[in-house]
Amino acid sequence: MLIAMNRFQVKTGSEKAFETVWATRESYLGNMAGFVEFHLLKGPVADDHTLYSSHTTWVDKAAFEAWTRSEEFRRAMLAPTTKPAKASIWAIPSSRVLRSSRASASRARRLRA
Repeated sequence: MLIAMNRFQVKTGSEKAFETVWATRESYLGNMAGFVEFHLLKGPVADDHTLYSSHTTWVDKAAFEAWTRSEEFRRAMLAPTTKPAKASIWAIPSSRVLRSSRASASRARRLRA
């Protein structure tokens, strides 16, 4: 398994536009072999920015690297973005999952409601 993560510092006042871009853009991730899941998280608010992070989970490093070389990746990266936002990207390879937890589908629906 591999988890690729992005961290964004979004300038105060740009949060709604940033979230809208992420909610409405086509990621093309679902077309990729080895893609498992994607999450966008909103983090703490500072005086001049709000932190966001995103992460994708892949079955292995090869699947992630295939994504970064794909036409889908190029199309996703051409999608509109919100400026100003500073981003950093990193990937964490792992040979095995040591611990994982997930709510049941019915519990997850109740939590979102």
